[in-house]
Amino acid sequence: MAGVSSCMKYSMFIFNFLFWMCGCAILGASIYMRVNKDAQESFNKGSGMFAGIDLLIAVGAIIMVMGFLGCCGAMKESQCMLLLFFIGLLIILLLQIVAGILGGVYKSKIDEVVNDTLAEEVQMLQDTTEKYKDFQASFHKFEQANKCCGLLKGESDWGKIPLQKYSGCQCDTKDIGTSVCNGNKYTTPCKEVIMEFFKNNMIIVMGIAFGLAFIEVLGLVFSMSLYCQIQRK
Repeated sequence: MAGVSSCMKYSMFIFNFLFWMCGCAILGASIYMRVNKDAQESFNKGSGMFAGIDLLIAVGAIIMVMGFLGCCGAMKESQCMLLLFFIGLLIILLLQIVAGILGGVYKSKIDEVVNDTLAEEVQMLQDTTEKYKDFQASFHKFEQANKCCGLLKGESDWGKIPLQKYSGCQCDTKDIGTSVCNGNKYTTPCKEVIMEFFKNNMIIVMGIAFGLAFIEVLGLVFSMSLYCQIQRK
């Protein structure tokens, strides 16, 4: 132990153990959502939601590996593990920075991707077979809860689906006469509700991103400091 700070060593272990636990939780929850039958029916394979779940599985696995390297590297005083942890964390931090820059530069492209995705969802709304009935039923509930209609153009997004079956555009009795109703129907496309949700939560997302970046910088400093102490030992 000579030359190695016990405080830094055990702080590094505790930090990475919590990091590893978070990875386990994310991985376990995302795998459950991926294989659970009820979750599959809710998300619907055609809706593209499974791409996000697959991304969470990858994120959870990476966090677990990083936490493992940090824990073992600290307790075993392994320079190899600490160096791998440092490199991995540095790559993640750089990718976050690049993603933030690209998100700002290609904001218009992001809007196009969102519109293309919603256009695909409209095709699912208009499908008259039984293939997307679960998605249609879930979206109908979303319309009623958020007082909106359709995704891009309103009621016409439903196509030939019988309105008596999914009459999400019909206003609730208590909303008739208010600004959200035009006559007895909701007219605001649900795209506006979705985009407003993201705009309202953007500050939270940015706060989380900066918080993660700060934690990652601390992890880089601690791992390299411990690495240098072990090397001088």
